[in-house]
Amino acid sequence: MTMSATTGGGRDGSRTTPLRVDAQRNLEHVLRAAREVFGELGYGAPMEDVARRARVGVGTVYRRFPSKDVLVRRIAEEETSRLTDQARAALGQEDEPWSALSRFLRTSVASGAGRLLPPQVLRVSVEDGAGEPRVPQQRTQPATTELRLVPDQPVAVASVPAVAAEDDAGTAALLEVVGRLVERARAAGELRADVSVSDVLLVIATAAPSLPDAAHQAAASARLLEILLEGLRSRPA
Repeated sequence: MTMSATTGGGRDGSRTTPLRVDAQRNLEHVLRAAREVFGELGYGAPMEDVARRARVGVGTVYRRFPSKDVLVRRIAEEETSRLTDQARAALGQEDEPWSALSRFLRTSVASGAGRLLPPQVLRVSVEDGAGEPRVPQQRTQPATTELRLVPDQPVAVASVPAVAAEDDAGTAALLEVVGRLVERARAAGELRADVSVSDVLLVIATAAPSLPDAAHQAAASARLLEILLEGLRSRPA
């Protein structure tokens, strides 16, 4: 019996080939382990940590993903797609603009996706001493794989960060749908006028701390998100 799965080989290191049941099981273990390890330690965590968590040899990981870049891209793309689906669900199922935005934030934080956001979606301008726009680095450990943010580009409607040509279409789709959530809430007067799409995504990343105890992590995330939501809301003058 065989099953189909995406493995390394194409432009982004992916192709579809049939996998035996045991190989498919190993692939699922590797992907689950990668989400956990990268979520806890950042995308700088070594492949050996992923293999150890998956309880397979590091050679098994490299057979499925010929380089760490390929594995990182796979995880980042899956999490971006998950966030996009959550944003679309909030848009389609919530009539009230603030309810739609807050639902998206709550769902995204609860899923832990914020710990795996691709760095290119976290473009937030911060003035340094030289007056040059800078952006924060995502949590990472030293490694050969570098996922770095670039200086902010001019923003489009709804303050959506410009997506470079080399960024994948999934990132652009996420920014577009979150931009619609932001615009609706802002137009309704329920969102602060200075809040951008970057700010909303930064809330998701910030409100998903990685703590050793699952119950404490869930409680901390929920509490922090409530505080951040209050900070996003527009208040009558």
